[in-house]
Amino acid sequence: MKRILFLITLISSFAVVAQKNIYESPSFDALSADHNVLAIIPFLTNLDLNEKISKSEQKRLEENEGYAVQNALETYFSKRSKKKNLPVTFQNIENTAAILAKENISYENIDVYTTKELSEILGVDGIISGTLDLNILLSNGIPTEFSFTDYFSGGANYGRIGIKISDGDSGKLLWKYEKEINKKTGKNTTDLIDRMMKLAIRKFPYERERKRDRNKN
Repeated sequence: MKRILFLITLISSFAVVAQKNIYESPSFDALSADHNVLAIIPFLTNLDLNEKISKSEQKRLEENEGYAVQNALETYFSKRSKKKNLPVTFQNIENTAAILAKENISYENIDVYTTKELSEILGVDGIISGTLDLNILLSNGIPTEFSFTDYFSGGANYGRIGIKISDGDSGKLLWKYEKEINKKTGKNTTDLIDRMMKLAIRKFPYERERKRDRNKN
């Protein structure tokens, strides 16, 4: 019984911390009222590995990590949409990649385009993007060595992730969620995103009923 209570307290504390790292624009409802489709783009990654690698190899690995987060988010929202009727859908990331490729937009130059420009090119109402700072290859999984001290103190820190949603028409930031990456946050990219979003589910703005729908009831 004590163990169960401890686990409940631990999970609750993680949820509280998660909510403290979340920002939502006071104009979210107004700016997102007509949102129907969002696109998820690859995350911009900065790797700071202990091992020495060439610049070209670092760029390749950073790109892989950025695409891994994009894929993990699509997987999460696909599963979530089957459980709850969300007010928005998410553009298939393969379609996103194909459209960007036609416009000669790659991972290396996507950051020079504004949210408004990308939304117009992709034909969507908003963009889900973000940044990833890592000192490990998260897509390969975090180190398997287990330490009770590291687990409870968070001593083994592997970086930080920031997820944001921006409005396509105005380019304004609507929602942002930042989290430190450590042994407690997930064993790999997919697990990290799944845990992050579940912790923030009550604060994810598209989870709640839109004002216009509330007014109909």
